[in-house]
Amino acid sequence: MAKTLVTGGTGFIGSHLVRALAARGDELRLLVRPSSELAHLEGLDFERAEGDVTDRPSVRAALEGVARVFHVAGRTSLRPADRKAVFATNVLGTRNVLEEALAAGVERVVHTSSVGAIGAAPPNGTLDEYGPFQIGHLGIAYVNAKHEAELEAMRLVARGLPAVIVNPSFVLGPDDPKGTSMSLVRRFLLGRIPAYVDGGLNIVDVRDVAAGHILAAERGRIGERYILAGRNFTLKRLFADLARISDVPAPPIRLPARAAVFGAELGARLGVPLPASPDEVRAAGLWWTYRNTKARAELGFDPRPHEETLEDAVRWQAAQLGDRVRRSPSLQALALGGVGRLLRAGERVLGA
Repeated sequence: MAKTLVTGGTGFIGSHLVRALAARGDELRLLVRPSSELAHLEGLDFERAEGDVTDRPSVRAALEGVARVFHVAGRTSLRPADRKAVFATNVLGTRNVLEEALAAGVERVVHTSSVGAIGAAPPNGTLDEYGPFQIGHLGIAYVNAKHEAELEAMRLVARGLPAVIVNPSFVLGPDDPKGTSMSLVRRFLLGRIPAYVDGGLNIVDVRDVAAGHILAAERGRIGERYILAGRNFTLKRLFADLARISDVPAPPIRLPARAAVFGAELGARLGVPLPASPDEVRAAGLWWTYRNTKARAELGFDPRPHEETLEDAVRWQAAQLGDRVRRSPSLQALALGGVGRLLRAGERVLGA
């Protein structure tokens, strides 16, 4: 059997995909950095190719004898210090992998994008694969980088690359080897989310996203993108569900989005340490809510109930944290709750 190459196989989505591919009997090769930790893939049979997606010669070497490519590698940070690395990994890395895949004559490529590359929905609305990208002006590095990476993929499809694009929404679930994708749940359980804004988020299970990648390789149409999404939540509803499952209090403050962004930007300029960067606050106030109709119809994508995803995510993360899980609100959170109520009242007065 010809080899299957996976980039980003040590990450959250990638490691679940690697397990699913190994279970169906693929002969696997993983492109990994020399410093990559592989303990969570112990027991799986794969060939290790050392390199990095930003290093074209190592990508070219990893593609020798490969028939299928799952390009999952990416960087998701919204921190200002990571902007250059975000564009390098997501845009340059995608260009390197896909151009070399075209040169190698592979049979199929699945490119892991993000719903961020599609854009944000109107408040209380949803988007599908054909929504216009209208948030580039916000300057959110990760979002713009993933959008540009998709343009790279489509440019190469036009040159003959047999690629399909998948766009996962916000991915949760058990077994996050690096802890970055589950940071929302982790921060929630630690009581480190003092406030939230009006916004929306679609949650999808990492195990379903892995299955969606394989379905896209088998059934996806070349040049098409497929949203791998689950349940849409308001942030208020999401935190209420997490609180019910974990017995950890929900954040006490619901801030006006404009006030929250202004405060984050001011804090950044003054060098005040804050729990979230301006880009994180700006992104939180958007509606990342989507429809998975196309993936269901064309791929047979069938995500599990959202309750199972949230329960498994909380159970796994709580086990990692042990007695650090905060079961009662801190004095700071109670004080901030009063501040939040005052700000909401002020917003209503100004609106009137």
